[in-house]
Amino acid sequence: MSYYLNSENHLDPGPIYVRENGQLHMVNLALDGVRSSLQKPRPFRLFPKGFSVELCMNREDDTAQKEKTDHFIFTYTREGNLRYSAKSLFSLVLGFISDNVDHIDSLIGFPEQIAEKLFSAAEARQKFTEPGAGLRALQKFTEAYGSLVLCSLCLRNRYLVISEKLEEIKSFRELTCLDLSCCKLGDEHELLEHLTNEALSSVTQLHLKDNCLSDAGVRKMTAPVRVMKRGLENLTLLDLSCNPEITDAGIGYLFSFRKLNCLDISGTGLKDIKAIKHKLQTHIGLVHSKVPLKEFDHSNCKTEGWADQIVLQWERVTSEAVKPRETSEPRMAAQHFYGKRSLTEAPVKCPLADTHMNTSEKLQFYKEKAPDCHGPLLKRETVLCQESKKRAFEDPEKEQNNSSQSSKQKYVCLAVEDWDLLNSY
Repeated sequence: MSYYLNSENHLDPGPIYVRENGQLHMVNLALDGVRSSLQKPRPFRLFPKGFSVELCMNREDDTAQKEKTDHFIFTYTREGNLRYSAKSLFSLVLGFISDNVDHIDSLIGFPEQIAEKLFSAAEARQKFTEPGAGLRALQKFTEAYGSLVLCSLCLRNRYLVISEKLEEIKSFRELTCLDLSCCKLGDEHELLEHLTNEALSSVTQLHLKDNCLSDAGVRKMTAPVRVMKRGLENLTLLDLSCNPEITDAGIGYLFSFRKLNCLDISGTGLKDIKAIKHKLQTHIGLVHSKVPLKEFDHSNCKTEGWADQIVLQWERVTSEAVKPRETSEPRMAAQHFYGKRSLTEAPVKCPLADTHMNTSEKLQFYKEKAPDCHGPLLKRETVLCQESKKRAFEDPEKEQNNSSQSSKQKYVCLAVEDWDLLNSY
């Protein structure tokens, strides 16, 4: 009996009776432990309940796993076998510096070829999109390499990028082309004041179409050139179209741009257009164009430089940050019911860009090539001899016409030179 009770491998015998003093008694208390262990056989489990099989690499930290595999290059052979090779020391050092690019003290005097590779490595890791570290890293590159980082910047209709990345945009130096069309900056915007900085004195093409500018904004933009001969003194192309608050008085401030070759003031609030045409031709030699100029079709100004992809990353980050505010379920359902689209689906167009092109006259001006009044004496003598020979065979009426035309050309040429001479003092 004791052997049975102490044994572990046994079967359930059923109820057990014991005869004592001539009476049968069923054993209950003595076999409680046996009954509890012999109720039902448990199924055999290889693993405990709730265990799930998963790869061990998923349990590790992502950064630690990246450090393990970042030193190798994995490729496949023709037979389909996986092959790995160690990276070069240069690539390992380049990756480490790009991960800590915001801690660089200075890059002045560093070779441009290696700096471009370092910039590309940091861009691939999206270091320039980080709020604080990205600005510090970008400033190190721009102060050392200038136009190599970015020589042309197009922010047309990207007012969200300007509002979110204003300090990064202000860090660019030695730009030659800047397009800020349809950004609604206004006269008091910080970026408009930054245009007069010495860092942007190299700008030759500036597009400020549809930016809610007035005469006060034009006066502020031209003040350094008019007073100190600094700022946008090298400007050759200026687009101020679709700014209705610019009047005849604001156009007078543009006479300080002596190197201006192309000007677009279509869609502005001019009253005496004939007088403005005469002043532009007299002061800076700009002639009204009857044909639309190709310089104002916004195809020449594109983002070019090492940081061209960074601007796209900024736009992607800002658009993703705005999406959660606009894609709530009730708003999406209401827009779907009324057949409306969200703001991120269709780009916002300039409201005045298409209207003034069809209804009003285009006010685009260009500078004609001045005749060579300071050529060598030999060339002038040969020209005079040829003209005298031609005049000998021509009618006297043609001589009078030619003399009147030549006198007009000389008068115009001298007038432009006189104005340049007066402005030089």
